[in-house]
Amino acid sequence: MPLDFTKHFVTVPTEFKLRNNTDCSWKVTVKLMNGRVTLDQGWATYAAVHQIKIGYMVRFKLLTPDTLKVTIIDDDCIEVVNKCGKHDEAFAAKE
Repeated sequence: MPLDFTKHFVTVPTEFKLRNNTDCSWKVTVKLMNGRVTLDQGWATYAAVHQIKIGYMVRFKLLTPDTLKVTIIDDDCIEVVNKCGKHDEAFAAKE
């Protein structure tokens, strides 16, 4: 994530909920490496379940201090809508 992202926080959370366009929530852990925020545990599974491919654009919008809205745009510039029927229970966010 961009370096300026961390300016929105007093301290960067260790976990985020990712919310997509079908209101599915997924948790991922966050790591701070060399001043950059990176999504860690849970991200690879999220990307696989939501079929994020090379060439797709992924946009993150901060909704709350621990929730990011994720918008996935395919290589034809069309928003991808995926139902989250394949939640990995370890990473599905509890509401």
